[in-house]
Amino acid sequence: MLYDVSSRYVEARCCPLARRGYSRDGKKGELQIVYGLLCAADGCPVAKLKRRFAIDHVVLVGDRGMITQARIDEDLRPAGLNWITALRAPALQGLVGGGHLQMSLFDERDMAAITSPDFPGERLIVCRNPDLARERARKRGDLLAATERDLAKIAASVTRKTRPLRGAAEIGMAVGAVLDRHKMAKHFELTIADDRFAFARKREEIAREAALDGLYAVRTSLPEQTLGDEAAVKAYKSLSQVERAFRCLKTVDLHVRPIHHWLGDRVRAHVFLCMLAYYVEWHMRARLAPMLYGSLSASHRSVAASAPRCWRWA
Repeated sequence: MLYDVSSRYVEARCCPLARRGYSRDGKKGELQIVYGLLCAADGCPVAKLKRRFAIDHVVLVGDRGMITQARIDEDLRPAGLNWITALRAPALQGLVGGGHLQMSLFDERDMAAITSPDFPGERLIVCRNPDLARERARKRGDLLAATERDLAKIAASVTRKTRPLRGAAEIGMAVGAVLDRHKMAKHFELTIADDRFAFARKREEIAREAALDGLYAVRTSLPEQTLGDEAAVKAYKSLSQVERAFRCLKTVDLHVRPIHHWLGDRVRAHVFLCMLAYYVEWHMRARLAPMLYGSLSASHRSVAASAPRCWRWA
């Protein structure tokens, strides 16, 4: 079962379900609701009722922001649920630093299953996507170059003879604006004084990060006998089906927003009807797929690589 959440802003000011928080709609300062969507492996919406369908074994697939360690410890394990999710970048770096992940594993393959004492009772399937590795290296290089270019301008303004930039606070504000724009602060060593500014790349840290380019790790509590490595990775990647559902609910076809109701039951009914509409749309797409869709064959591709594009003709 694939699970994810999203949020929508509401127009009413008195809705008991609405709260303030991070807005996925980009509507800062507005009240919003958070709702979840549960789908089968093929992306078909299903009801989250274990007893109703007499399900004996449930495996929840969620992204790294949804299935956190706290969620696992507090909700999934006590409920007897298994899970498939992925590691965050710091945890992946910890595997390398702790010696649990050897980069030589990927000399001749793009997938390796490992274990770590930091994740007892779980399998970690580490994958390497060379296309993603090249793209991340290119993007990092571009951002580093852009950051250096802008920082060099600030350094020049500090050393110029006429009206030089002075004051640690003023220099710091200019530097902060550059770092905030390019998001490269962690990769630079800075020296700021009232009449001096210098910067340099943290080359060792950049190299450590670059070594992980293209790597991602899927974590699961399922034994290999129940679900193999490739199947576990495919299950995690199938979350794109839920993301597609949210896109349809959000803007493309079924406009769940704006929400003008304010009574809790009516807000729930509004979202539920939109999900029912997507359920109908999903079945229509499945029936009409031979006429509307064509896809590139992926039989020759590794599961660790990016999914092929799906082409649509109107």
